[in-house]
Amino acid sequence: MLLNITDSASLQIQEMMKDEEENVLLRFGVKGGGCSGLSYAMGFDYEQKETDQTFEANGISVIMNKEDAALVEGTTIDFKQNMMGGGFTIDNPNAIASCGCGSSFKTASNAGTPSENC
Repeated sequence: MLLNITDSASLQIQEMMKDEEENVLLRFGVKGGGCSGLSYAMGFDYEQKETDQTFEANGISVIMNKEDAALVEGTTIDFKQNMMGGGFTIDNPNAIASCGCGSSFKTASNAGTPSENC
């Protein structure tokens, strides 16, 4: 599976999608930067580009740039709630290093370009 979205993350994403227009999709991918060289990008989008692939994960329609797929294959997105609030967590089995903030990583095949701030 390219991307796994847990039940709790799926419920949170669906709740957030209620505030968006119809036909909204979850866009997940990678961009350069962050402490370790690559950062995750997650947000909503309404259209697919030629360089994208579309799939479904736990009831969520997801679009992703085809080039990002190898960097995040097998990744799990979860949502954790605690006394301080809640937030999404990302567990990427391809990451060989990540920073303390949890949103920056590098893989064996792509280290990206680290930025000074995380």
